[in-house]
Formats: sequence, C-alpha cells, structure tokens
Amino acid sequence: MRSLVELIAKKREGQEHKEGEIRRLIDALMAGELADYQMSAWLMAAFLRGLSDAETNELTDAMLRSGEVLDLSSVPGIKVDKHSTGGVGDKVSLCLAPMVAACGVPVPMISGRGLGHTGGTLDKLEAIPGFRVDLSTEDFIKTVREVGVSMIGQTAQIAPADKKIYALRDVTATVECIPLIVASILSKKLAEGIDALVLDVKVGRGAFMKDVDRARELAEALVRVGTRAGKRVVALLTDMSVPLGCTIGNALETREAIEVLHGRGPDDLVACTLALGAEMLVLGGKARDVGQGEELLRKAITDGRAAGVMRSLIKAHQGDPRVVDEPDRLPRAPIHLDVHADRAGWVTGIDPRELGLSAVALGAGRTRADQSVDHDVGLELLVRCGDKVKKGTPLVRIHARSRAAAKDMEPRVRASFTLADTSFPAPPLVLGRVDASSLTS
Repeated sequence: MRSLVELIAKKREGQEHKEGEIRRLIDALMAGELADYQMSAWLMAAFLRGLSDAETNELTDAMLRSGEVLDLSSVPGIKVDKHSTGGVGDKVSLCLAPMVAACGVPVPMISGRGLGHTGGTLDKLEAIPGFRVDLSTEDFIKTVREVGVSMIGQTAQIAPADKKIYALRDVTATVECIPLIVASILSKKLAEGIDALVLDVKVGRGAFMKDVDRARELAEALVRVGTRAGKRVVALLTDMSVPLGCTIGNALETREAIEVLHGRGPDDLVACTLALGAEMLVLGGKARDVGQGEELLRKAITDGRAAGVMRSLIKAHQGDPRVVDEPDRLPRAPIHLDVHADRAGWVTGIDPRELGLSAVALGAGRTRADQSVDHDVGLELLVRCGDKVKKGTPLVRIHARSRAAAKDMEPRVRASFTLADTSFPAPPLVLGRVDASSLTS
C-alpha cells in the first residue's frame, strides 16, 4: 500500500489513481491523518494534472460518504433539486422551488451563501423576518414531506469533507478546476437523497465560467458523473453577461422573487425560472415535455398555489409568511440614490461582475465566508439592455445604509453601464442544454 505522501506524488507526476486511493486520501483527511497542507498539495496537483472521470467519480462518492446521506424514502414521489453555479441577481431558487412543489414534485434543497461577487440563496431567505435556514435534518425531511419543499444550509453532517476541502481550495487558488467543482457540487446534492437534478450553469462575465465552451465542459462533467451515480441529470447553460432580473441584494431579490409568484417580475427572471422548472417537472414525472411543464408552472402561479406553497414554506421555517402578500414587510435600506446617465444612447452593456462587487461593497455580500451581510442594501436596475436613454435618465437606484456609502459607489455603478449610438440584440437566455443522451463522450 502506498503512503499518503506517495499518493500526493503520484498525482503530482500526472499519474491516474487506482481505485480506492482517492477514498483513502479523503478518509485520512477526515481522520486527521492527512494534514491540511498535504491535502492542499494534492489539490494543486489535481488542478494542474487533472482528474479522470473515474477519479472524479471516486472523489465525489468519498466526499458524499464522509457524512450523512439523507433518507427521503418517507417522501412520496420523485425528489428533484436544482443547483446554480452562481451569478449576479440570481434569485431563481426562491420562486422556482415553491412553483415546482406546487405542481407535485418534492424539492429538497440544500443551498449556499454568497461569496465574492455572486449572491447566495440562504442570505436572501434570511432577509425574510424570522426565517431559519438551520433546520435539523429531521425537520428538513418533515417539511419536504408536508409542504413539498424545504431550503436549508449545509449541515455539519452533510458532506463534511467538501466543506473542509472547499475552504482549502478557496485559499490555494484551486477553485476553478472542473473535476473539483463537480465533486463539490454533486457530493452535497447527492447527499440530499434526491432522485434527479437540474443544473443551471451560468455563462458570461458575471459567472465563474466566462465562455460557452468552458461552461459546456463543466455541464457535461456534471451530467456524466451524476448519471453514473444513478441520478437523472439535466444541465442548462444560461446567459450571465448581464444581471438576472432587476435587483441585486438580498431583500431586494427576495421581493422580486415573490413578484414572480404573483405573476409579475422581469421577463428574463420569469423565463429562466420557467425553463429550469419545466425540466424539473419532466424529471419528476409530472410533465411529458418542457412545453407542458411551463404550462403547469404558469397555472400554479395564476391559481395561487405557488404563492400558497411559499407561505407554507416560510411558516415551516419560522419566518413571517405575511411577506408573500405584503412584501413591504421585507427590510429596506434607509438611503436611496439614483445614478443618472451622463450621455444619451442605447444601453448595450450592464456589467454584472462590477455591479455584484458594488453590492458587496455596500454590504450585501461578503469577501470572507465568516462575514455577515446587510440584507437591506443593494442595487435596483431602472433600465435594461436594449433600452434607449436620454442624458440624465436614471439608470440604477442605490439602496445604502448611509448617503456617504451611496455617493462613494456612484461612479463605479455608473461605469458599469455601456451606452452606444446604436443598439444590438441581446444574447439568448438559454445557450445550451446537456443531458445523458447528448454527452460527447
């Protein structure tokens, strides 16, 4: 049997691990036999040398088995979750989960917090007064069974190896490695006890994957590994060259997601939610195709069932369900400052990364995992790509804790908008689709 140091050297030399070797590394890490600096060395070797599908499969399973795998057998039906790789203004989960549950597909969702320029579902949920994302696994399963959906954070018992390894990846510049991303995402999702998964792989300046080819590579790897784990998996590639929807910031985004449940909301947010939700209904056996899936989701909105599930979800998580019908109960920042166009023209670009970082600077996000967030602050887009504006037209409204903070952010926010003398069409929202039948290898 090779020593742990020999296993690190093996990957450093670009050799493929034999079956059981990666599992041994993970088990040793969790037992304290393998030091953090040694795992960091192996992660860098994997980043530089890559991992085969077999290695990625074993890493995913070893991280999955490092903790509790939930048993959702008491929940009838095909359990389906959705995961986004992260974007700016991406509040889809908040409206999608109750809509899908209202159509009869149980949605057990373990979500994350924002880090860097992207937001997190848990931070948005906690903008709802009283909402708890730290339910026990027993209460999580009970809520999925009784309400049809529950949304919590990763517990200490669910894929603890992933939590430990991600912290090391974050400080060793090894985050942007597709096999490590795949293992991180799927180890958590498979630990939920789901039957199927829909993935939203974001593409563009506001996403971690900047180009379509790289995003498709990630999507195919996720589908391939998830399928080999016995799950039905579909991935959509969706545009993140501009922010999704009209708001960036926790309470602002929660309010916008609630608008979707009432049949309102920005067209791009609605379209993205329907596209992902329809795939979930097909995988969950409630729709024969995505066309019927979208019809069922729209009906759940118009007859009030989606909003009803949201009320029940919030109540089950000890939050104030009145926010569904009275969104003004959500917190608001005390200072509002409109940023105006400094010239006339067509809006041809809205930089999602810069606006995401601007929201973080206001306090809406975090630069370290241990930081808290200000749920009240953020940005509200008043124009969209393709709009024609005059000089002095309000482009965006800054929601800030103080006037000084808003004024400090004004130049950066204005510079995030590109105005031109001519317009050009916006890219399509859905850029591609990957399932098991479309894999290239």
